[in-house]
Amino acid sequence: MERLFRAIGDHVEAGESLPDEYALRVLEVPASRLPELFVHTNRLRLARFGHRVHLCSIMNARSGACTEDCAFCAQSAHHRTEVEVYPLRRAGVIQEQYREAARRLPVRHFGVVTSGERLSDEELEEVAEALSVKEGVRWCASLGALSKAALLRLKEAGLTRFHHNLETAPSFFPRICSTHSFEERLATVRAAKAVGLEVCSGGIFGMGESPEERVAFARILYEERVDSVPLNFLIPVPGTRLGGMKAMEPVEILRCIAMVRLVHPAAELKVCAGRLLLGDLQSMIFYAGATGMMVGDLLTVAGREVEKDLRMLEALGCEVVREVGGERVGGMR
Repeated sequence: MERLFRAIGDHVEAGESLPDEYALRVLEVPASRLPELFVHTNRLRLARFGHRVHLCSIMNARSGACTEDCAFCAQSAHHRTEVEVYPLRRAGVIQEQYREAARRLPVRHFGVVTSGERLSDEELEEVAEALSVKEGVRWCASLGALSKAALLRLKEAGLTRFHHNLETAPSFFPRICSTHSFEERLATVRAAKAVGLEVCSGGIFGMGESPEERVAFARILYEERVDSVPLNFLIPVPGTRLGGMKAMEPVEILRCIAMVRLVHPAAELKVCAGRLLLGDLQSMIFYAGATGMMVGDLLTVAGREVEKDLRMLEALGCEVVREVGGERVGGMR
């Protein structure tokens, strides 16, 4: 362990990505020695982001009936779940939820999320119309596999960040989804970058992937230089193909966060679905290297009360940042 911690310290000091051989060993650090690991991950977080924390929230703008067969997803039509099914919300409804989030939550991004492989041209225009409202919170969207032309249309309408998860390592992806490929997902991420959008791309741990595949996944996110990495931890949903999986233990989750931070030192690192699996250890995500969280309800499962999250951040001395026109407003110390 001493050699590992020295190597980590050297790479943190140099601002370099941790090589895969060491990243793999991060996933083996005993629980009793995690505080020593967190000295390095927290140092890296503070050096690049200080005490600033960025929050985001989402709305499920089109739910269920998805033709894709992603093994983890409650919204797939291939699964028998109790998820609500409805078509794309109209622009006015999306704007109403955006305004509510901007009024009630100290979030930096508000995400419009739709089930399904992609949007039709008519649906794309509905979302573009919704983006005309600007009330300080930045627009993000997760709308499936879109072309460069469609992404450029959304950017012109006011979109600043596009979310499209790579989900897992290329070698493991075929075990999770057969209706589209990892390469197709990667092409969408690259298309979003090509038109000048910020890119939010991460995935899910705990689906049965190996430690080597976890590291390979983190390496790809680093190589693609994505701006924000949302980390999710499988919530097994009855009726899905992964409904019988055992949920990850808190210590394993913290190791994964630390590993991604050390591999991708410059990215925003947000903990999203599965954060509640940490129980009383939720505050430890920041010492492991996270710089943000998704707050409020998720797509198909409830989240934690926002007030509890804000009290936790205040107790940690974090500053919740929301930027309007380049100015920092709100927050806590």
